[in-house]
Amino acid sequence: MAIKLSNRIQLIKPSPTLAMSNKAKEMKDSGLDVVNFGVGEPDFNTPEYIKLAAHKAIDDNFTRYTANAGIIELRKAICQKLERDNGVKYDSKQILVSPGAKASILDVLMAVCDSHDQVIIPVPYWVSYPYQVMLADALPVYLNTRQEDGFRVKAEELDQCIAENPTAKVLILNSPSNPTGTVYSRKELEEIAEVCLKHKILVVSDEIYERLVYDDSKHVSIASVSPEMQEHTVIVNGVSKAYAMTGWRLGYAAGPANIISYAGRVQEHATSCVNSITQKACVVALNNEDDSIEAMRQEFDKRRNFLYTELVKNPHLSCFKPEGAFYIFPNIGWYIKNNTLGIKNTDQFCDKLLEKHHVALVSGSAFGIEGFVRFSYANSMENLTKGAQRFAAFLQELRESC
Repeated sequence: MAIKLSNRIQLIKPSPTLAMSNKAKEMKDSGLDVVNFGVGEPDFNTPEYIKLAAHKAIDDNFTRYTANAGIIELRKAICQKLERDNGVKYDSKQILVSPGAKASILDVLMAVCDSHDQVIIPVPYWVSYPYQVMLADALPVYLNTRQEDGFRVKAEELDQCIAENPTAKVLILNSPSNPTGTVYSRKELEEIAEVCLKHKILVVSDEIYERLVYDDSKHVSIASVSPEMQEHTVIVNGVSKAYAMTGWRLGYAAGPANIISYAGRVQEHATSCVNSITQKACVVALNNEDDSIEAMRQEFDKRRNFLYTELVKNPHLSCFKPEGAFYIFPNIGWYIKNNTLGIKNTDQFCDKLLEKHHVALVSGSAFGIEGFVRFSYANSMENLTKGAQRFAAFLQELRESC
């Protein structure tokens, strides 16, 4: 007799980004020349100074369980980083080190949400936010943004959304954003903070891409706009993106002591501590940073400018130029509406592009919005060039089919 699965798990769907990347990998393994823009992962190696610290931890036999919240040395390094880079002061008791920023978010949501609580998620969103809310037994509420506004949440629209959803308790804010590359200014964050304080909304501020900003953009943490807002914010960050340490699996949350304490209880009974060697390496990553981190950012900036320039050459395509992260999110809505090849949505567009031209993108539907596709420019210039050419050829086919 088959065991009935939980109602909760039946709401959870596979990650579209991983699904597309796995499909691309299978095609590549079969011998096809596939350009994969699907995975949000730096293509650089972890810097040498960090790897050396990990080797030292192993040589020193630092290989046992640590405190659930993270070794004190690391939590202090995170506090120093937050004061140095973000202008916010925390005590080590206000820090929870987790196996990835994703785990940090889920731990916090499970600590603060009940089944009737609503969590506001701006659209487009990172693919996991809605499912993390559902896993916490809460209800996702979607707040649409617009390309012409740079995909930014407007304070007055947030205010209206909260008024229409009386059990709203949390806002998830992601700046710099995946998938759009939007970076909020201090003024915009001050206006959002005013609304959140008015309604006593907790902000879970996902700042994992904070080091990857370009042109005149500057990352500002919403926790830094006022002492009151710091008390209504949990910062989530980690080392995966800026330090090219995705596989090391370390994120952290910083916030009010009671929330962090109870999020830690969740972690105690779920994953427990991050592996000891990663923690030691991350102390060095934060305290002894070398110029390799900035070199990676500059290379991402070069790739961003190249890919944006190539994409906007295509007729009937519009594109917000990303201000941060390493994604670009072009609007292909015209091509969905104007083709005779039977492509009616972005899922079908991405499937056909992969099948015919061997280019893997992620459909906008994965991020809650139709008519867009996501490129990750965490990729070589060779692949960016090749992929952009193939993408343009596919768009030409769609135009000619009309």
